[in-house]
Amino acid sequence: MSATAAGQFADEEAAVSLNESDDGDRDYVASLARGLEVICAFTRDTPSMTLSDVAKVTGMSRATTRRLLLTLVREGYAEKRDRHFSLRPKVLQLGYSALSSVGILDIVQPVMNALSQKTQESIYTAVLTGDDVTYLARSTPDRVISVNFNIGNRLPAYAVSTGRVLLAGESDETLERYFKRLVLEEHTSNTVRTVKQLRAVIAEVRDLGYSLVDEELEVGVRSLSVPIYDAGGHVIAALNACCPSMRFPVEDMRQQLVPELRAAAQSINERFQQQ
Repeated sequence: MSATAAGQFADEEAAVSLNESDDGDRDYVASLARGLEVICAFTRDTPSMTLSDVAKVTGMSRATTRRLLLTLVREGYAEKRDRHFSLRPKVLQLGYSALSSVGILDIVQPVMNALSQKTQESIYTAVLTGDDVTYLARSTPDRVISVNFNIGNRLPAYAVSTGRVLLAGESDETLERYFKRLVLEEHTSNTVRTVKQLRAVIAEVRDLGYSLVDEELEVGVRSLSVPIYDAGGHVIAALNACCPSMRFPVEDMRQQLVPELRAAAQSINERFQQQ
């Protein structure tokens, strides 16, 4: 190794050590954490952002943000057009790699298919991706009228039952950070309007063990979700039923669908325990 290369390597090692020391954990890789934070900065409402936009959202310096964004571009996870950056489909490999490693899709799909046929409603599985939820799997009934979301769709977590179940499974510290950066948008006249209201809703979801959302994202659609747990007892996904409002009153959903979803989720949870 040349003296120049050795010096550069030593400088890089020193920088890494400094970052790890700053975070109070020698095993913590700050650059990786920041790169992931940059990826999560892109949402359904902000799919394309300038360098300044990303720096503002993440709270990082422009220089750090620039290096991270250009690295993502070079590796194929992002693209740059004029002054705007956006994520490329390759970034989905990160999520699917994680999901494949725990076998979640193989486990949930058969259960979803059976539940959809039994209830004749659209059934989904979703995970939390930043401040949104992303729908990973679905099973639709034979009915002519049903609710359909495409796989890969991202929706704001605060406005959907899947999101509220997943948020309820987060730690208090993570929730506080989420509430501080949250900007609420009124999708319908039923949409929760304040962070204070959302706090109360999340607390109720934790108590009940499920979330029922009544036309808060879209008029004419009611949604019910329960948590899915991994073998360690952590909430990793939400099992969801979406119903046209005209077919399913709220109380009927509570009485008829809550037991069905809970039983299906329990079946999924038990399969994770057996892995």
